[in-house]
Amino acid sequence: MDKQSLARSLKEHSLVKGMPEEHVAFLSGCAKNVRIDEGKFLFREGKAAEQLYLVRKGKLAIEVHDGSRGTIIIETIGADDALGFAALNPPFRWGADARAVEPTLAFALDGTCLRKKLDADPQFGYFFTRRLMNEIHERLERVRLQLLDVYRPRT
Repeated sequence: MDKQSLARSLKEHSLVKGMPEEHVAFLSGCAKNVRIDEGKFLFREGKAAEQLYLVRKGKLAIEVHDGSRGTIIIETIGADDALGFAALNPPFRWGADARAVEPTLAFALDGTCLRKKLDADPQFGYFFTRRLMNEIHERLERVRLQLLDVYRPRT
């Protein structure tokens, strides 16, 4: 996919939708398409976090392993979700696993490239960081509601 068609596809993702064209073009310089087959891991806990992912299609399970309970799915994410915030924050290590529960297509944004662009263009950096903060806030709200359900007294 050439850079121009990548930018056209990228701007359809909810994290990018509505960004000024110059910001989309700037961001697309860090992006590539990835495909994750069902059952395959996108990343593993403790490994280097090198990319931020914007899911286009499919579903991924965010998992942690507990020695006594085995694998626990924290959340399942899908189209228009973002994951991989660890690629932007030291120590740049994954805190969980991400496994495809169905074939998944995503944009992979190179973390090093993205961090450089965020620093190089303060306007872009502010704009993109605000969008990421909204995504993180929504994710925390979903996890909070899930925890309320898990720990709800059963009658």
